[in-house]
Amino acid sequence: MSQAPPQSGEQVVTPVRVVIGLCLLAPFVAMLWVGSYAKSDPAFIGIPFFYWYQMAWVLISTALTMIAYKLWQRDQRARRGGGSR
Repeated sequence: MSQAPPQSGEQVVTPVRVVIGLCLLAPFVAMLWVGSYAKSDPAFIGIPFFYWYQMAWVLISTALTMIAYKLWQRDQRARRGGGSR
């Protein structure tokens, strides 16, 4: 039996949406895997690894969230069939 093509309002998994999901999931995985950063060495300008790793992820998470948002906007414009950029 053949499948009907997806309707315009139906949710579709696309490569862009997978990338968006990975961008949003990466910070959670990095922060929940405490064993990977629960140490004091290497220190960076006198700050133990545990602290500067978490602060680095604040910046990384911000960048990944921004990328996910921009990709989502582009995906929505493409699905509506319009627009430049």
